[in-house]
Amino acid sequence: MGSPEMTSKAPKTSCNPLGSCHALHTRLIPDPSTQPIPDPSISPTFFSTPIMTTRLLSCVLLALSLACLHAEQATPKIFAGLLKKDQPIKGQVGMVIPPNEIDKHVAKVAAASRKNPEWFKQFSEKSEPGVPLPFHENLGLTKEEYDDYLKLWKQREFKTSEEVMILLRQGDKKSWVITATGSASTLSTLRYHAASDSFQSPNGKLTRLEDIDAPADSILGAWKGREWRFQEETGLGTTKENIALGQSADGKHGMIVYRVQELTGTGTRLLDKSLVVRFQTNIQAN
Repeated sequence: MGSPEMTSKAPKTSCNPLGSCHALHTRLIPDPSTQPIPDPSISPTFFSTPIMTTRLLSCVLLALSLACLHAEQATPKIFAGLLKKDQPIKGQVGMVIPPNEIDKHVAKVAAASRKNPEWFKQFSEKSEPGVPLPFHENLGLTKEEYDDYLKLWKQREFKTSEEVMILLRQGDKKSWVITATGSASTLSTLRYHAASDSFQSPNGKLTRLEDIDAPADSILGAWKGREWRFQEETGLGTTKENIALGQSADGKHGMIVYRVQELTGTGTRLLDKSLVVRFQTNIQAN
């Protein structure tokens, strides 16, 4: 029924931020009673005694440790409450399917659209995407049939076609990757760059769109999220690529929605791949 139009960090160290640095500081501080008395003719400097040198080293190590902690907390906000770095979670690839009884109404609307394609195109473009079209006699349904269609639409369910694993990892110092198994592995081709709030795919750069605030009668139900899109038009055709990340209104599920399309100059579809991955959001966000 519709689809979404969807810093450099200090290197990690294995040191305990307080424990090992404190122990190192203790080991290196010399016993004052064993140290020679400084020659007063020599002008003291910041580095003139072992104690001052040790203090400097301790400060540097502590700063690195704090930077280490900062790096662990720097997961981009777009993943907060959805995915946690290096923590694999189970997900389900699937689609939303209404009861079979709705097919008779869909068939009538399809037949009506073939009889009046221009009107149907304009009517669809003026309507809200991702939700049932408002009633109109040109849809080929009576008011009673249309009401029955809406009743059946409310009974739609998410049907799982494949169980997958999802993992958020840091690709390098500047990018993040959602890796996944099975058919969801397509997501691994995208890199998220927090500095520009964009995704990079083999096709190009996906830029941020308006946030999603889908109503209850949208195909995925009520949910909110963020969306990015790449679109390129050439003399040969058009390529569109979208990704959206969000959460259901009840807070129970996170969602990743992805779609890529390639159309010829005349509108013929060469490629149209959609992917919906749903997962529980019972993790603690960074």
